Amino acid sequence: MNSGILNDAYERFHGTGPEWGESQLTNHGPMAVEVMVRRGHAADVDRWVGAYVRRLDDLPSATEEITDLNWQAALGDGRRIGDWTAYFTRQAGERPWQELLVTWWPRLLPGIVAGTTHAVIRVGHAVRALLAGDQSPAAVAELAHGLAFWAARALSVPVTAEPSGALDPTAALEALPRIPDQQGNVGARLGRLRDLTGWRGSVAALRPAAGPDDARARLTDLVDAATLRYLTHGHASPVLLVHTATAPNAVLHTLPALPREMWAPSLSAVWATTAAILSAYAPERAAPRAELPDAAAGPDAVTDVLDWAIAHGDEHVIKFADTAAEVYTRTGHPDALAAALRIGDFVEPRA
Repeated sequence: MNSGILNDAYERFHGTGPEWGESQLTNHGPMAVEVMVRRGHAADVDRWVGAYVRRLDDLPSATEEITDLNWQAALGDGRRIGDWTAYFTRQAGERPWQELLVTWWPRLLPGIVAGTTHAVIRVGHAVRALLAGDQSPAAVAELAHGLAFWAARALSVPVTAEPSGALDPTAALEALPRIPDQQGNVGARLGRLRDLTGWRGSVAALRPAAGPDDARARLTDLVDAATLRYLTHGHASPVLLVHTATAPNAVLHTLPALPREMWAPSLSAVWATTAAILSAYAPERAAPRAELPDAAAGPDAVTDVLDWAIAHGDEHVIKFADTAAEVYTRTGHPDALAAALRIGDFVEPRA
């Protein structure tokens, strides 16, 4: 990985907030450039970042210090993004990044919906860069910014259950009920899960992990199943539904940095979140096959789709193509790459 280019991009983004605009859209810049550099498109980063940063807001200033004694009162308070960023930046300078992650992962895991899962995804991309050998201050600071976003926007699935059934992820996704009124923001939609008949049972229907390695395997299967399901069901909310695949993938790539006893709880948390987003946003019926793109298989298939995604330029397209490429490499299923192409049917390319 060309860490110099990635770290220069990180430093440009660290003066910006994790959200921008009146609608509090998420800053995807650090996540997208991590993909671009890892996938061999470092030469495109400077141009892409220059165009992207124009839309972003400055990082909010800190107003009140968060400490090891008062942090719980600030958890989930989006007004304190600046305070959380100052706290985690300070912590990252005082202790190894792995220790910081292991301390805060279980504290933040119940609020994994934060930023409609963008926070855990940002953390996951940061951890990938760190595990790849980039131990620079900029890379560690990126982890701090991701954790700060997660802490400030911590949000839980209101009703959930531990996996205790017999279904694999594909069958469990198929069996999910839908909220009757798929309108409003994520908080409003998830709130309707409380009254959704069969919701708790559908979350519990996933087969539990027998141990850490089984949890990793189940999480891998969830990423595969959610990616393939996007091809047929992503049209109802094309941008938001990509996170049903990219969020569990971020958790999957974080597992090697976590103690093995945290792997099964991580699966449970991200499975409930993926299920909640699908129940709140996905349609009941699949799109007709005739409407769906086809993707060629073969030795150049991954390169072709990733080249297309970088040329397209949209941050969601780039991140989802990265996940879809992993699924194709793992499974050989061309519909994984077709799922990446599918989002291009709905999202305009960025100049």
